[in-house]
Amino acid sequence: MKSRSLFLILIAMCALPAILPTVKSQSPQPIVVQAATNAPGTSTAVAPAAEPGGPSSPSPEAFIVAMRTLEQIKTANEEVLKRQQATLQQLDELQQAAEELKVFSKRG
Repeated sequence: MKSRSLFLILIAMCALPAILPTVKSQSPQPIVVQAATNAPGTSTAVAPAAEPGGPSSPSPEAFIVAMRTLEQIKTANEEVLKRQQATLQQLDELQQAAEELKVFSKRG
């Protein structure tokens, strides 16, 4: 029994150098993850640069659009946070129920 386990350990140690060169610790290219949701009315267009000699502050319309977009994003984030809080509550309840089952199974 002892010689068998020693033999298996020896084989594993010999096979390890053959396997290690093929294993990559990191992916060669970065992984880009898209946003889960896109707020309605948002765009990815870049605002045009201010004209030389023109006003340096954005127009009032652009400011209003930006504020509305931010409000929509904030609302979407609040909804996500509410769903996450509800999920955490359910997980806590499941964990408590599992712990109760463990206690009852030890008694039985």
